[in-house]
Amino acid sequence: MSRKKIIDMNVFERTKSLARKKGLSLAALNDKAGLGKNTIYTWKRVKPGTEALDKVAKVLNVSTDYLLGNNESDKQRTADLDDDDVIFTYQGKPLSEEDKALIKRLMNGKD
Repeated sequence: MSRKKIIDMNVFERTKSLARKKGLSLAALNDKAGLGKNTIYTWKRVKPGTEALDKVAKVLNVSTDYLLGNNESDKQRTADLDDDDVIFTYQGKPLSEEDKALIKRLMNGKD
């Protein structure tokens, strides 16, 4: 799916697409987020509340801005590997300290 297509999606479509990529049905996502029955399905016609949107964003590991399609979330963000306040992940799993150290050594040209 192209980047433009993702940006043009509505909240429901974007949520559905992300859930599918993570191997979750909308019903399973709804349950994991602790929402009322079929809450996400109502997003087809009603804008979600901030609390529900926040819960779904946390389960999907994205920002609420991304789910809403705000362009602000499309800007590139940077973080430093030395920043202890940032949790770096790969395939949804946090990198261990050993992995971060290995990446630093590789970036510095050391084995």
